[in-house]
Amino acid sequence: MAEQTQSDKAGIEPRKGMPSPRLGEAEFKQRYRKLFYDPAFEAEADAIGRLAQIAWQAYSNERKSPVTRKAGQGFHDPGYDLSVEWIAAREAVEAAQRRHEDVAAPSRILIINGSSRSEHTCPGEMSKSFRLVELARRAIVDGHGFLVEVLDLSRLASEYGRKIYPCKACFSTAAALCHWPCSCYPNHSLGQVQDWMNDIYPLWVEAHGVMIVTPVNWYQTSSPIKLMMDRLVCADGGNPDPSLTQGKDPALAKQAELSGWDYPRHLEGRLFSVVVHGDTEGAANARHALADWLRSMKLDPVGEIAELDRYIGYWMPYATSHDELDADKDVQIAVTNAALALAEAVARRRTGQFSTIGADLKDPRPK
Repeated sequence: MAEQTQSDKAGIEPRKGMPSPRLGEAEFKQRYRKLFYDPAFEAEADAIGRLAQIAWQAYSNERKSPVTRKAGQGFHDPGYDLSVEWIAAREAVEAAQRRHEDVAAPSRILIINGSSRSEHTCPGEMSKSFRLVELARRAIVDGHGFLVEVLDLSRLASEYGRKIYPCKACFSTAAALCHWPCSCYPNHSLGQVQDWMNDIYPLWVEAHGVMIVTPVNWYQTSSPIKLMMDRLVCADGGNPDPSLTQGKDPALAKQAELSGWDYPRHLEGRLFSVVVHGDTEGAANARHALADWLRSMKLDPVGEIAELDRYIGYWMPYATSHDELDADKDVQIAVTNAALALAEAVARRRTGQFSTIGADLKDPRPK
């Protein structure tokens, strides 16, 4: 029995050995002061120095979540100190789930613009993705009267304070270490604040249907889409109770997973549509990857009509790409059809006429 216990312990022991990223005080303060590079801040140099000292103390003491409260009833450990920011994010997700389940509420569609291009930043011109999103939005609103929310990921590049931080891959250590919603951010000690995902999670949760419109960037989806995708890993098997793992304790998380993890599918049953457009190559691969990802999270496909990969201005000059879209009425109709097909499927799903095939069958390998 003792040997078994020792073996179990060895199995959940976190592997370590990477070099430390910790900064010394001088380098930390030098980096902090770069936030105030503009000469307009020089008059407040002494105040900035005092702020740098406070920030250094927070960094040194690893004050990731400086404001907490007891978890309370409903958690594995009611006495665990939870971040009040995470609690607020959880409450927003729970409220979104109630809106999703309210049979008397209007149907909701989330349309996502995956392009980072915008006339409000260096490109100086709107994206074709945004134009296609608008086509889809108008078709659904005019044709069905649904509530349509547009998530414009181009704001990551154009709006002050908009960030999506990278996924830290907690799930790869153990499923239970990946919290739903994500608790990795904000991390105040590292200055990792203003993460957009806490606003994005409820948009996915409340939606009955999700439509993604993205360009091809180097044979892949756009970087904003990929950032969002990675941070949605917690929606697919993530742990809704951080007190179970005492925050980010990897050994406890490994133990919880090996004890039998149920891999909760927090977005299961929503319907999806995908539109990928390019100008030379890669559209089919990007569309395939997105559709596979959504299916793996147990969102349901609508059908071939709602999954598109198209080329706009194939091998034509970039400078006239919007003119090519103006002229390509077939692409415009195809995108409109994809949106209308998604809306039709949502309407049918909500009246029980569009069921998930195999919903009662158990997945032998959920992750």
